[in-house]
Amino acid sequence: MKSFFFFFFMAMVTVTPVHGESPATPQPFRFPSLMSSVRINTALDFCGEPVELDNRDVRERLEKEFLLTLWDRPQVVLWIKRSNRYFPIIEKMLKENDMPQDLKYIAIAESALRPHAGSKKGAIGFWQFLKSSGQKYGLSINSEIDERRNIFRSTEAAIDYFKELYDILGSWTLSAAAYNMGEQGLLSEILAQKTRSYYHLYLPLETQRYIFRVISAKIILSDPETYGFRYTEKDLYPPLQFDRIRLECFQETPISVIAEAADTRFKMIKDLNPEIRGHFLAAGNHLILVPKGAADGFQARFKTLVDQWLAENRQRVYVVKEGDSLSTIAERFDVPLPALIIWNRLKLREHIHPGQHLIIHANEIKAEATELE
Repeated sequence: MKSFFFFFFMAMVTVTPVHGESPATPQPFRFPSLMSSVRINTALDFCGEPVELDNRDVRERLEKEFLLTLWDRPQVVLWIKRSNRYFPIIEKMLKENDMPQDLKYIAIAESALRPHAGSKKGAIGFWQFLKSSGQKYGLSINSEIDERRNIFRSTEAAIDYFKELYDILGSWTLSAAAYNMGEQGLLSEILAQKTRSYYHLYLPLETQRYIFRVISAKIILSDPETYGFRYTEKDLYPPLQFDRIRLECFQETPISVIAEAADTRFKMIKDLNPEIRGHFLAAGNHLILVPKGAADGFQARFKTLVDQWLAENRQRVYVVKEGDSLSTIAERFDVPLPALIIWNRLKLREHIHPGQHLIIHANEIKAEATELE
């Protein structure tokens, strides 16, 4: 146990870079004590609505969440780094919709600004929409695409939801609480308890903590240096740099073809477009992001590469015979079973039938293997 605390202490010593000093050299910790940090003596608000710090219960609840947040310093470092990438997008969209800027901190509390964040209840993405609520606010969610992971589309949906909540509740604080627990549940508690103050309502424990977690993120990210988070611009993750292109796919198209047309890698297309699921882009019209500068000449390259891919596939068709299975076909052509499944958009336990056409890139697999030897 002692060795654990020693290791943790040493990790805390080196976690905080100091402004102006070399980031390659670990620096001694110079952040204020937790006791002094929690002494909040100035007025606080959320979306312009005052936090009732003169209420001892409210102050105690805030101090608890604030201390727990400050204790998890590596997580806060990641918040700071990611906020430089995603906050400009969220801030611009909030401003365009005349919405309070403090709502951006809800994305911190919900997902820590991670597009692939998920919960046990099935909430996904930056704003942690459930499938039903995401679809209600216009997000495409299916086996091919999940716009809950798209920073632009999910923020549009979150803004629409917050507008609706504010129209119902008339308070941004209550709207944020309803975002966490649902408006019907919150309205029921308001009626039963005969108060419209979030701070006076007895709510599910997660929701009782929720606003204070959001406010804690606001306090720290509004003045990180006060709490020992010193950094330079180079420490932050760069803002997203991209071109938008409109893509018309007449059939399912491999992301690898799109990546080649954009002169980049598969991973880059997936990272810029985390809403795309799997290895293929579904048939239809799409607005996707490609690396900055890649839009120039993209459409011509894409058409050429798609035509080439279609021609090659026609030469790689295998017609399933009686008694075949995916595993026996993979073994016969000496290709990995997962690759066979990906090429043909199949499921692992999916049944195949005689006469079915499968694409097999056996020659490419062997050529790549030979190159690596």
